[in-house]
Order: sequence, then structure tokens, then C-alpha cells
Amino acid sequence: MNVIVEDISAVKKKINIELPPELVAGEMDDAFKKLQKTAKLKGFRPGKAPRAVLERVYQKDVAADVASKLIQESVFKAIENAGLKIVAPPEINPPDLENNKPYAYSASVEIYPEIQDVEFKGISLKKTMYEAGDQQIELQLKMVQKNMASQKPIENERPVLADDFVLIHYEGFKDDKPFEETLRTENFTLKVGAGTIAKEFDDQLLDMKAGEQKDFVVAFPEDYFNPKLAGLSISFKVELIQIREEVLPEINDEFARKLGKYETLDEVKSIIRQNIESGNAKRTEQELNEQIFQALMDQAEFQVPDALINMELENIIAETEQSLSYQNMSLEHLGMTRETLGVRYRDTAEKQVRRHLILDKIIDQEKLDLTDDEMDKGMVDMAESVNQNVEQIKQFYSQNPDKKLYFKQTILEKKALSLIIENSIIEDVKPPEDPISENTGD
Repeated sequence: MNVIVEDISAVKKKINIELPPELVAGEMDDAFKKLQKTAKLKGFRPGKAPRAVLERVYQKDVAADVASKLIQESVFKAIENAGLKIVAPPEINPPDLENNKPYAYSASVEIYPEIQDVEFKGISLKKTMYEAGDQQIELQLKMVQKNMASQKPIENERPVLADDFVLIHYEGFKDDKPFEETLRTENFTLKVGAGTIAKEFDDQLLDMKAGEQKDFVVAFPEDYFNPKLAGLSISFKVELIQIREEVLPEINDEFARKLGKYETLDEVKSIIRQNIESGNAKRTEQELNEQIFQALMDQAEFQVPDALINMELENIIAETEQSLSYQNMSLEHLGMTRETLGVRYRDTAEKQVRRHLILDKIIDQEKLDLTDDEMDKGMVDMAESVNQNVEQIKQFYSQNPDKKLYFKQTILEKKALSLIIENSIIEDVKPPEDPISENTGD
């Protein structure tokens, strides 16, 4: 076997492989001998058809099968002999095979980039010291209060005002015919000004009184979230049934008991404080990681294989589709396709791949590995995060070695990040002044 490797780029290679004619002839002979035992040709008993007749009938099929066999047996051996660490299966457009002649073909492969040793010690980081202050707790309480708000009909006969809740019947028409996306809907509640249907729709409700009917046209913008309404003008018939106002519960121990798990308001505040502190810890960790990756990527320049970017992009798109499915939605509902999502997130996917490659280099460079205790702790943490028994997690990974390998790599990356932070110069800083509104954020 003769192998010549051409450099297309730092991460893409073309492997030219030539197999000797005697190998080709031997494989063809073996193939026809096997075929001769089973071939059924008119005028010949099984196993008695001459080679020349078999070649006339089956030459093309046999040659294709032999070519496929030769490629499978030679391409990965050639890759291994060339010392190439590929990131995805090779791309091959196999030529036709001719008996008693050399078989030459080419394989395109992408390989992992060569990354120089990463100097990660002494990186300057700023650690924001977020606090779970009383203002943050009060703001969270007000958000809970708003979620527990009730509505009651207004007592005086006044027109609709901004921020009112209204009960309406409505129907939308296009070309004087009921439109599929705006069929008659009764007893529909919306908050005026929230833009549930459209801001222009809400504006038309202002100053209406209970019992009134109104006809108006709404021009939906081109970028409207429902593509079936985007850019259309719909004629609406609306009947205002009732105007309601929001009633907020008083924040006290009774309020706490209505949440179902607590007896006192202090208990609720304690849980909110813990949640804020947990969120602050994750926010701080994320900010430190961002600073680390920026510093590392500034010093490590390398090309990224398209195959790795495409694999990461596929993961992002799949996660997006799964997240939407939990909400009974789809990309189509948002007026998007997998292709448009791929364009939007390609840069994100490349950045993610760069991060993984740099961390993988540090793991290799520092010869990091996991002890059994570290692996067990990782599985305990995983079990807690998905609310499952740790034995179920261990059983899952024991039955899925590929996923276990990925899980181990994830923990190793976290270990690498911890090592970087341990060797960094960290400056504690106060969070930027961020005025907290005393209102409920209507």
C-alpha cells in the first residue's frame, strides 16, 4: 500500500492511497470463487458457471463490492500509519475498480488541531462579590406576590385603563371571512398593555366599557412571532365582557402558608436568600470561566475542524428543539428552521468547541485524571441535579460506556478549570451599582 498525505489546511488532509494490482486481482479472484458457488445462471448447474460468464453478468457488482472491502481494510490502516488523529469518519468518493490494475482512491479527513502548551498560571481574574441583600429578597417576594395575585371585577363603571385585566370575546377576519389563526374565542382574559395578541390590539381596548362592542383592524408586524399572522391586516370584532383589577395578597405569615411548604414569612425569606446565594455562586463561576476562556483563547490560536463545529451545532439545535417540545412548541411556531438556527448559532458552536479543545489540552498537558472518589462524587451530584437515585445513575453509565466517557470528560474539564482558578490572581470586586425597582415590575 502506497500512502501520500496532502495538507489542505492545518486540520484538513487528503490521503491518497494506492493498492497494488496483485492485491486487487487476489480479492477479485476470491470474490468470483465465492460467487461461483452460489450463482444461479440459466443453462449452468450451481457451481459450474465459467468465470468468463460470471464476469459478463456480475463484473460491475463484484468490482463495487471488492472496492468497498479494500477501502474498509486500508483507509483506517493508512490513517493510523500516517499518525493522524481524525475527528470524524473519512469522506471518500470511490472510483471504479479494474481487475489486475492498481486501485487508487483518496480520502478527505479532518484532524484535531495541534495546540501548543497552554500557559494558564497567573491569569488575572476579577471575582464579583454578589450579596443576597434585603432588597433582593424583597424584590423576589414581590414577584411571588404578583404570581399569587387574584383578579376581581371593578366596582365602578369606568372605561378600560392601561394595566387593567379584561375579559373579552373576539374574532378575527381576513377578506371578510373568519381566519383560521383568529377564530372566535370567548371569555379570553388579557392584560391591557402586555401585548398578548398585539400592542395595537391592546390600544384599541383602551376607553372601552363593559358591554361595549368594537370593530377595528390590526396590522401585524413582519417579524410577528406567529409567521401565519406576520405582515397581515386582520379585522377584529371584540366584545368587552368585564374589566378586572389585580388584587395582591398581603405579605405576611398567611401569605407564607399559602405557598404550601412554610409556616412563617421568615422561613420563606430564608429559602429565598439561599436561592439567591446559590444563583450568585453560579453567576460568579460563570463570569470567572468567561474571563478564563477569553484569556486562554487570546493566547491559543488554532483552526477548528468543521466536523467538530457541526457536531456541537447539532447538539445546540437538538437541545433547542427538546426545550421547545416541553412547551408544546416547535421551530415552525417561531418561524424558524434547523437551517436558520444553524446560521444563528454557528459562532457559538465554534466558541464552545474551542473551549473544549483548550481544556482538553490542559488536561493532557497536566496529566489530569479522576480518582474513584471524584467519579463517585460526580455521579452523586448528577443524581441530585436530576432527582434520581445514585445507583440508577451508576447503572445507566455502566450500560452506556460512551456516555460514561463523555461524563468523565465533563468532570475533568471542571477539574481543569478549578486548577486554573487555583493558579490565578483573583481580585475581589463589588458588583456594579444596579438600582432595584421598588415596584413589582409590571
